[in-house]
Amino acid sequence: MTEPADLLLRRRSVPAFMLRAPGPDAGQIETLLTAASRVPDHGKLVPWRFILVEGEFRAHLAEKLAAVELAAGTDPQKVADNKKKFDAPLTVIVVSRAGPHVKIPEWEQVLSAGAVCMNLILAAHALGFAANWLTGAAIYDRAGADVLELAHSEKVAGLIFIGTADQAPPDRPRPPLDEIVSRWQG
Repeated sequence: MTEPADLLLRRRSVPAFMLRAPGPDAGQIETLLTAASRVPDHGKLVPWRFILVEGEFRAHLAEKLAAVELAAGTDPQKVADNKKKFDAPLTVIVVSRAGPHVKIPEWEQVLSAGAVCMNLILAAHALGFAANWLTGAAIYDRAGADVLELAHSEKVAGLIFIGTADQAPPDRPRPPLDEIVSRWQG
């Protein structure tokens, strides 16, 4: 098996609360973002962008999003658990900028942002880091979007938490291929 194929078959999400230092350095972050940007992008619209959250700003963002969650009535224990995710050394917020276009369907633009998230996770794994792709109620709420200073046309495609795993999580059950594959035969 080739090394890239092995990488794909070994990849798994590591819970964000298990991600610790060291995180990627500046050069590795540039590599991660460059790799993440190499996705299908019909029309070369670049319908996504990145927000990096590092250092002490991780705790600031966690506090602001926690306030949004609490105001929305989220269980305080869940809010406390969500704040722990920002202990990961790096959070890359992938923002979808999909919108109406004369030729390119909005759905294809959203898929491009999703591909950015997956490439980012694969690149982190290839560099020896672990990652987790999450979303959450706070970032879908307009108040959460305002915390991130998103335009009204922008949405978060994913919060990608990156760091070093305390331990490798067990693999989760995967669906048998015969349950998810069909063959079109006319």
